[in-house]
Amino acid sequence: MTATEASATDLDLVRLAQAGDVEAFGELVERNRRAVFRAALACVGNPAEADDVAQEAFVTAYRKLSTFRGEAQFRTWLLSITWRKAIDRRKSVSRWLKMAVAPARDESGEDAFDQMERVASTERSQEDTIVDEELQRNVMRLIGTLPRKLRDALLLAGTGEHTYEQISQMLGAPLGTVKWRVSEARRVLKKKLAALGYAYE
Repeated sequence: MTATEASATDLDLVRLAQAGDVEAFGELVERNRRAVFRAALACVGNPAEADDVAQEAFVTAYRKLSTFRGEAQFRTWLLSITWRKAIDRRKSVSRWLKMAVAPARDESGEDAFDQMERVASTERSQEDTIVDEELQRNVMRLIGTLPRKLRDALLLAGTGEHTYEQISQMLGAPLGTVKWRVSEARRVLKKKLAALGYAYE
């Protein structure tokens, strides 16, 4: 990679790669590897499979690079490819629900999974640990009961890696619809958790 490529924008690198510069595409891979992996993981739930999906997405992006016109950001275009590959890979709910749900903040700044914050604490009793593990299992199980559209939007938002605009592109849904889906998914989850006895302040 040259110094020019290191300071180039994604679009600059795309143009170089379209002209046959393999190292320029390699820089695009490095810049977007984490976001692609996290998107795949949100869908398939298994790190090894997410890595496979990421590799497939990059190969597909390279093959289809000539079709990229710059109408959207390169990362958004790449994440859309990733999401389609991940959906193809996802065979069952049980496979991808075995993931820890990261705390996500809603638009008011409040934590969407207040109770999950305690999971990271190192100063807990054995009883607290058992309670937290039970909560995590319940959260994952309840996410599995959400309608697919709400579930996918929530999991992508929960990675913390993607903007709502990127999620909108990945899911092929209007921005306002995506925001509503995430908000509705959180509301339904909180209601279901409350019914199980998990109180929120």
